[in-house]
Amino acid sequence: MQFADGRIGIVYSDRITDRSKIHGLDKHYIDVGASGRDDCPVQVGDAAGFHREFVANGKHLSAKSMDDRIGCVVAIEALKRLQQTPHDVYFVFSVQEEIGTRGAEAAANQIDPDVGIALDVTGTGDMPEAIPMAVSLGKGTAIKVKDAGMISHHGLVKLMKQRASDANIPYQLEVLTGGTTDARSIQIANGGAAAGCISIPCRYIHSQSETVHADDVENSIKLLVELLAKPIDL
Repeated sequence: MQFADGRIGIVYSDRITDRSKIHGLDKHYIDVGASGRDDCPVQVGDAAGFHREFVANGKHLSAKSMDDRIGCVVAIEALKRLQQTPHDVYFVFSVQEEIGTRGAEAAANQIDPDVGIALDVTGTGDMPEAIPMAVSLGKGTAIKVKDAGMISHHGLVKLMKQRASDANIPYQLEVLTGGTTDARSIQIANGGAAAGCISIPCRYIHSQSETVHADDVENSIKLLVELLAKPIDL
């Protein structure tokens, strides 16, 4: 782990006596080289994150924060490519999605959009003993149908599918049984909004080696541009 001041710590756990179980967080610690509390350079509340270099293995891209910096990449690249749009478009780079979609909630209440599209990663079902899911790495951007926190607007899902088909953009349909995304907060802000999500398939979510496929990223960008460049009639 790397702290905000650049200090590196080693994550380890208490000795495991039962190899069939995994310790909870209360049995893990970060070794920062201190001999005790008095000389510990780390204080309660100091922020740290995984220390992991970006790796490109062919078109498989691995890094510690694909969730959700790859969503930021999709947004930025779409902004670069969007030549014109009939809409008033707001791009929001929100915070604290993992603990209650809080940033998106504040932004949606302020902007009060008619349509909201979240950009997030989603899991895949193409790994050994994975949770069954009809999403695979490299087979296209994922259009969210539902997750544990929201059901996407049917008309928006239909439009996404149509725009993808018209532009020859490969896509998959996402049904996520656990977790949710910023679209949930957008959907229920103020009087409500038509909300959906463009998801980038990702393996090993919430680990230091989150992995996406370059083609899926590219197709997610293309789909977002196709949506924003033309009228959205729901």
